[in-house]
Amino acid sequence: MATPAASRALLSAPMKWAVGGWTFFIAENFILSENRTWLISEFGGDAYHAAYGTLSTAAMGSVFYGYFRKVRNTEPLLWSLAAPAPLGARVLGFACLSLGLGMASQIPPKVQIPVHFVSGGENDNKLATSPLASEPVAAAPTATQEEGGWKVRCPFDFTDNKDANGPVHGLERITRHPGLWAFGLLGLGNAFLVPSLPQRLWLAMPSMVALAGGAHTDSRFRRGMGGTLTEEYDAATSNVPFLAMLTGAQGNVGDALRDFAEEVKPLNALVAVGVSGLWVLRRGRGVKMPPLR
Repeated sequence: MATPAASRALLSAPMKWAVGGWTFFIAENFILSENRTWLISEFGGDAYHAAYGTLSTAAMGSVFYGYFRKVRNTEPLLWSLAAPAPLGARVLGFACLSLGLGMASQIPPKVQIPVHFVSGGENDNKLATSPLASEPVAAAPTATQEEGGWKVRCPFDFTDNKDANGPVHGLERITRHPGLWAFGLLGLGNAFLVPSLPQRLWLAMPSMVALAGGAHTDSRFRRGMGGTLTEEYDAATSNVPFLAMLTGAQGNVGDALRDFAEEVKPLNALVAVGVSGLWVLRRGRGVKMPPLR
């Protein structure tokens, strides 16, 4: 049973501000999107979108006002603000940040080393098949054979290697909503690095946005509201990260993990892990307190 002091701390103004703004944001999105068709039929599309935009702006305004004016660095504290974060908190923070930033890193084009080695003596004068003939014909001669050595190339590979034949690919193996969960995991990773309990709660709330928002989107799509969710895709994926992969919905777990490793952009993920490590080293040292006057 909670002590009176603990009850007062949990019901304090900073704790209410930590949860209230995010709860308002989740609730207004749920109510308006769930009743979208009826509201538009009754009040028109312009009025609906105006109300949606106004309420969402107000909700996010309350979220950030609460953080900067009511929540950040407030008591109760799990450890001193000036003290470094415990090792366990830093490990958990690094894991969540690496996963969240790693998921976000898969959205841009594939990063590659901007120089690569080309073996010499390769001839571009290869046989080609004419679309009007069944026999191979010689391709038009090119200039000279390419010289070997180190060559400069674009640091981004814009080749799309998505396999259109399979039901899931890449980030879809982790979750149906990689953008939402990348946002949520980045917040959760930062939550582990701060000692303020209200601030931790505020930073962890985006993961609740991902959980509730993803589930509601799936529910609407299953009913044909705003999108579609096929039975095959629904069965092979999940809202909660890694749930479908680890429960065998994508076949053998080992095979699914191997396929996922082959489909990700490895250098992008490596950069994300490195950035996460540097962030933990910086944020895990504690808050620099202003000098006393």
